Amino acid sequence: MGNLNHFSFGWLTPTLSYLMACVGAALGLRCTLRALAATGTSRRNWLFTAAAAIGSGIWTMHFVAMFGFTVDGTELRYDVPLTILSLVVAVLVVGLGVFAVGYGRHRGRSLLLGGLTTGVGVAAMHYIGMAAVRIHGGIDYDPGTVGLSVLIAVGAATAALWAATTIRTMLAAGGAALVMGIAVSCMHYTGMAAVHVHMVPDRADLGGATPMQFIFPLAVGLGSFLFLTSAFVALSPTAQERAAYREAGEIAVEDLTATSLDRAA
Repeated sequence: MGNLNHFSFGWLTPTLSYLMACVGAALGLRCTLRALAATGTSRRNWLFTAAAAIGSGIWTMHFVAMFGFTVDGTELRYDVPLTILSLVVAVLVVGLGVFAVGYGRHRGRSLLLGGLTTGVGVAAMHYIGMAAVRIHGGIDYDPGTVGLSVLIAVGAATAALWAATTIRTMLAAGGAALVMGIAVSCMHYTGMAAVHVHMVPDRADLGGATPMQFIFPLAVGLGSFLFLTSAFVALSPTAQERAAYREAGEIAVEDLTATSLDRAA
């Protein structure tokens, strides 16, 4: 059995991965809140953005944390198609969850369905991502710990969706994102605690890509997407703010018209 190290760079990778999980959660909660206040195409677009944000944040969290994962006696490589599949699964299944909440008529049932769907999707992303790992040996899992990680994922997803439909202030949303980041990180490291490695030193060439060849550029790209989209969402006005702007503009026009008529008289 190979010796595993989940913190090869100390607290650097856990801290960065937690930050990415928080950014994705904060952006996703904000976009879901915008969606619930919108209608038609606007609601659909906000929900798509929420799914992309949460899914990308969770995926980036996982693979940033994986930079700190090493196994004595072997290098790590990643199967590129499976790694991309894990990202697609994360975004699509999270999308099912947020759309269930965004369009569900019964709030409690929508939260349960959305939380279950999203949580299972998060767990699926994690284990598909782990299936992409290539080492000189095999990876097995402790079933009980795997089950616990899935329960944590479902609980975290349900809590996040509840927060998205309940919280109305920026401060509370920020607190919810921090808690969501902790829950996602706990799910990841619980899943990693289930890992057992059996070394096969004479195994053929690993194939796949090294983390720096593939994972690092993709993680940087998704991280940039999250931060830039967060800035856009933070700066774009809400529906209420747009309505207030229109009302203020109408009042200004009325005042200007009245002033012009008074001068003409």
